[in-house]
Amino acid sequence: MSTDTLSDGASTPSRLRSVLRHDLPASLVVFLVAIPLSLGIAVASGAPLAAGLIAAVVGGVVAGALGGSAVQVSGPAAGLALVVADLVHTYGWRATCMITLLAGVAQLLLGLSKVARAALAVSPAVVHGTLTGVGVTIALAQLHVVLGGSPQHSALANLIELPAQLLANHSHAVAAGLLTITVLVVWTRLPRRLRSVPAPLVALATTAAAAAALSWDVTHVDLTVSPSTWVSPFWPKGDWHGIVAAVLLVALLSGIESLLCSVGVDKLHSGPKSDLDRVLTGQGVANIVTGALGGLPVAGVVVRSTANVTAGAKSKWSTVMHGCWVLAFTFGFAWTIRYIPMEALAALLVFIGVQMVNLGHVRNLRGHGEVPVYLVTAAGVVFVGLAEGAMLGVGLAALLALRRLTWVTVDVGAEPSGRWHVLIGGSLTFLGVPRLTAELNSVPPGVPVDLDLNIDFMDNAAFEALHTWRLAHEGTGGTVDIDELHDEWYSLAAKGARVFPAKTPPSIPDRWWLPWAYRRRRLVTQGRVAALTHHARGRRRRAGAGDTAPAPCGDSVSWGEPASCGDPVSCGDSASCGESASWGAIPELVAGAREFHRHTAPLVRPILTRMARKQEPSHLFITCADSRVVPSLITASGPGDLFTVRNIGNLVPRHEAAPPDDSVVAAVEYATRVLGVRTITVCGHSGCGAMAALLSGSVDADDLPGLRRWLEHGNHSLARYIATAGEGDEEGGPLDRLCRVNVIQQLANLRTHPGVEELVRAERLELVGIYFDIAQARVHILGQPDPTPPADLRVS
Repeated sequence: MSTDTLSDGASTPSRLRSVLRHDLPASLVVFLVAIPLSLGIAVASGAPLAAGLIAAVVGGVVAGALGGSAVQVSGPAAGLALVVADLVHTYGWRATCMITLLAGVAQLLLGLSKVARAALAVSPAVVHGTLTGVGVTIALAQLHVVLGGSPQHSALANLIELPAQLLANHSHAVAAGLLTITVLVVWTRLPRRLRSVPAPLVALATTAAAAAALSWDVTHVDLTVSPSTWVSPFWPKGDWHGIVAAVLLVALLSGIESLLCSVGVDKLHSGPKSDLDRVLTGQGVANIVTGALGGLPVAGVVVRSTANVTAGAKSKWSTVMHGCWVLAFTFGFAWTIRYIPMEALAALLVFIGVQMVNLGHVRNLRGHGEVPVYLVTAAGVVFVGLAEGAMLGVGLAALLALRRLTWVTVDVGAEPSGRWHVLIGGSLTFLGVPRLTAELNSVPPGVPVDLDLNIDFMDNAAFEALHTWRLAHEGTGGTVDIDELHDEWYSLAAKGARVFPAKTPPSIPDRWWLPWAYRRRRLVTQGRVAALTHHARGRRRRAGAGDTAPAPCGDSVSWGEPASCGDPVSCGDSASCGESASWGAIPELVAGAREFHRHTAPLVRPILTRMARKQEPSHLFITCADSRVVPSLITASGPGDLFTVRNIGNLVPRHEAAPPDDSVVAAVEYATRVLGVRTITVCGHSGCGAMAALLSGSVDADDLPGLRRWLEHGNHSLARYIATAGEGDEEGGPLDRLCRVNVIQQLANLRTHPGVEELVRAERLELVGIYFDIAQARVHILGQPDPTPPADLRVS
């Protein structure tokens, strides 16, 4: 997506008004933020102060105009300060400028190669850990300046020398630093309307005024910038391996920081999103220019970008104009910098360094188990070096990712029936073989085992271990019933078929809608096949009528239609079909609950957890209690969709009907007034026993008095059926027509309730009738009833 806001329509009056109204004020805010930060980062980098201002100008004008983000602001970045300081110490300032230029060339080539998005593969834990380490290092070094001393050669040395600095006598330098930090802390806590001027500018101005008024003995810096002071960069002297590594380090660090900044800033505004390849290309050109002019490396910076968005920027003009303001300040007002104490700049860097340690990132990383990566990276940057710390973090992140990808869970336990249940989940690779074999060996010999494979990958080593154990266990007289939730990794490997190495997404257990009887028959057949095949009794597998092909070792039977061999399996035939060989030994509800816990619960648990405290159904679904009507099946609905009422004949008693029945009325009232459903659906079905009883009048008052009283609420349906005789009998006979008429009548009965009628007339509630043809497995939408039934349908 193009984000070029400098050319497309920029000359139109509406664009000009937007720039003047939004971008111009935002550019002034960013300019005021950029000046002190650029100077402070130059100090931390060991570079000339002018280098920070040059980088701010180039970052604003060049990167802003050529980059792929509408609101990102580029300039000198605190995250690169340690790298630049080390390069200046090793190669000198002019050679560091050449390294910056070459890093820009590398970024330009990477951007043109369209590989920018690959940089986002770096773990955020590594990025945040690197920034934290840089922040701690900068804060420790500049704290010595605030205390009137000088930074040591390493963060560890700074930490060791800090107690002596704190205990020594200090001069006015300490007062200047403490005043700067105090203003920074207090200013950020003032109401927003009082914080129109950025805190760094206020802090530096306040300290400069106090130092001048009180005649403090502080260090002042005279910054003179003119075109005559420019010196060209030259090629660094030294080992070319180190030079190439330095170029790549600057290119990658500034590039990754810029890309992550672009992604983060995109979340703060509703304008066009960033073109990451163009962002990287713009950064490359900017680093070429800043290196040639003697500036610091340029990267996208979060603080200035966030300030830009908060100030109301809408296009790149804000970023470009902020660079122009910095340029004007550099040549017209640079003399004002001489009044700023160096200790104040050092205090500003301490404050910035502390802010880079964002504990909010730690909380976010904690839930994903990536805190060790963050801590190792930060510690590595502080005590070893920036590049080394980043590499340590990347290596640890890769190891943890490998561990997660190959993690396997094995749960083994005995059940009350004497069977053993084994659940294996995760990715089954050679790394998990030791644990797998240890857990499987804990299963006693000769016992029946239900083995559930909830895996998304299995390599050959894991298959060999599992298959060897299975054969050994069945050799002791036991049975192993294997059920695979995902693709059949074990079955395919046992058949010698090709197993694709790619992982497969989780799938819902195959044919979960089958009745218990069908699944029971399938399990019996599968258990019999496993027992007969792996005991090597020389018998043939019978998976269906006429199927006499020998089963290969390890073959499992897939879910399908019920076995049609016509030979019931006796209890003593080693069938693996639940808690025991005979399903009659336990209630089928318990077996169904076991299957739910094994297969379905892990899939629906996240959804149910979110809706555990509150239900928000969209439909009240009134249907028959017939066991063949499954509302969630015929509507493809899930948990939380339907508020369901079931009764004999899907009847809705009319308002103030006799005999009275409040159960349906209570559900209607609760659904419409409390839950706020927008639809009430009445679902009838073919072959309804209640409608058959109405037609024949065969309900015995002595044997079924409650049913007879309840079916009196269906008399209106019978009357409507009689009044419309001859209309549609050909569709399915008298019974099916009465079943359809009954649905229409119950919708009319609903409208006799004042609350329902009021909502319907206000178009806040819709009544729908559907008819489920069981034999054809088809759902039909029925027509709407008249608001008031005709007189000849009113039954006393």
